[in-house]
Amino acid sequence: MLPNFILQIETINIFYLLTIFLDLSKYYVRYTLMQSNTEENYLKVIYHLSLSNDGLITTNSIAEKVQTKAASVTDMMRKLAEKQLVSYQKYQGVTLTDTGKAIAVKIVRKHRLWEVFLVDKLHFKWDEVHDIAEELEHINSSELVERLNEYLKFPTNDPHGDPIPDKNGKFGNEVFIKLSKLKPDQTGILMGVSEHSSPFLRHLEKLELTLGKRIQMLDIISFDGSVELLLDNKKINVSRDVAKHLLVKI
Repeated sequence: MLPNFILQIETINIFYLLTIFLDLSKYYVRYTLMQSNTEENYLKVIYHLSLSNDGLITTNSIAEKVQTKAASVTDMMRKLAEKQLVSYQKYQGVTLTDTGKAIAVKIVRKHRLWEVFLVDKLHFKWDEVHDIAEELEHINSSELVERLNEYLKFPTNDPHGDPIPDKNGKFGNEVFIKLSKLKPDQTGILMGVSEHSSPFLRHLEKLELTLGKRIQMLDIISFDGSVELLLDNKKINVSRDVAKHLLVKI
């Protein structure tokens, strides 16, 4: 039988090793649950694609959005599936799990709040903020996000008119329609855009088509689908491709 002091040493050693193991396991859990910026970007892309697709999102459509090869997307989908952030079916596509969707919506919230900050407080133009917000959205601090939201006085829409979800991931109930769906003589207020590229936004500024403007549909040209609008008491013509990306409230 071992002396008591040796048993005490053995007990201390076991306790010490157990403590180290627990600390390492906590680190491992944090590491495996943590998402890289690339993984977060993929989740966000899948989320945006899912808004116009009720079924599985194909790897090809994801690859087109992130501008990479489908094989690279497949590798990432397997990695996200291991973290239980997506449900992946080989050769068919993916859907976000509840956890994956919650993370994606949180990223969208941060992105849109930062865009508001950049436009309202730092006076960037609406065509300059997307890429900067792409970087800022990955700052992982809930406290910072909530203080930013309070500082901005709880905005409900970003500078492009997109809704900002609340801290619980809930969106407002406002419904907008495409300008191209208006009938002649109908009037709407420009509330948002579905295309955020800098050339598109600069084109709208050149036409003075900015958020909050009241627009009346005068005519739809059957030949090419372009539309004639009344804006600030003057007539302007807008192509079909532009009209389909303008969102109005009737």
